[in-house]
Amino acid sequence: MSARKDLPGRMLRLLALLQSRRKWSGAELAERLGVTGRTVRRDVERLRALDYPVTGTTGLAGGYRLASGKNVPPLLLDDDEAVAVAIGLASAAAGGVAGIEESSMSALAKLEQVLPPRLRPQVAAVSAAEVVVRDGMPQVDPGLLAVLAACCRDLEIVAFGYSTRRGEPTQRRVEPHRLVTLHGRWYLLAYDPDRRDWRTFRVDRISDVAPTRHHFEARELPAADAASYLAESFASASYRHWVRIEVELPLSAVRAAFFGLIPGRLYPTGDDACVLRITADSPSLLIQYVAGVVALGAPYTLEASPELADLIDKVGRQLHG
Repeated sequence: MSARKDLPGRMLRLLALLQSRRKWSGAELAERLGVTGRTVRRDVERLRALDYPVTGTTGLAGGYRLASGKNVPPLLLDDDEAVAVAIGLASAAAGGVAGIEESSMSALAKLEQVLPPRLRPQVAAVSAAEVVVRDGMPQVDPGLLAVLAACCRDLEIVAFGYSTRRGEPTQRRVEPHRLVTLHGRWYLLAYDPDRRDWRTFRVDRISDVAPTRHHFEARELPAADAASYLAESFASASYRHWVRIEVELPLSAVRAAFFGLIPGRLYPTGDDACVLRITADSPSLLIQYVAGVVALGAPYTLEASPELADLIDKVGRQLHG
């Protein structure tokens, strides 16, 4: 196919790349599109002629970016369609739809850039009406998720208010890395320069989010990925309630009984025995794991914090009638 015949598709791919992250070098765009740097420059000029605000800088730190603002051509959607798309993306992300949480969040961040301000209250209102079907988990404003997702994508430092586990208000200024869902809750994984360490924040405790327009160099995460780091953080944390269950089954059999990450430590004590230890603020979460292990039907021994042990006894008596 000639370069001219491929022009419409190539320009759409170029536009999609410019929307996917904050800045690209000319060499990176040329490699992605399979063209020369000169062709990239010509295609950028064509986008500018179509009123797409593509800015460019020269030098070692130079590159191209698609500026946000009123001059970005609108989506080819009417108001009802735009609201429906935004709500659908927020629902897919906040509902923990397996396999598409991150892509839904990325798409919502892009849509947030071009969604007219007059439509944002409608998105928030309809999303708030979905509370009754979310199993009692804390609800998160889709707009807040979109801002955090955009800051993760653009490597932009973000400031916000945060309520600690004890309900104490604090102010944070962090380098956001990734948004992660676990057991119906959203978490922000970020590097906190003031504490010189990585931190995990529950998004439902975040307020007054303010992107700073200051950017940072990406840091190497001390784990295989964000989900693994979150699980390891839960395993090493110490919360009010805890349970330790030693069960006479192989580790693989116990792990297979639970969907997704286990927020604690699961380790073998032999070929046919293992230990599950979980700690949490919520006793109901721990009860779920106790019930899951008991349902496996293998011999086990259980230790728990005093309040949780009382609750386990109470639940057991109720089940026996």
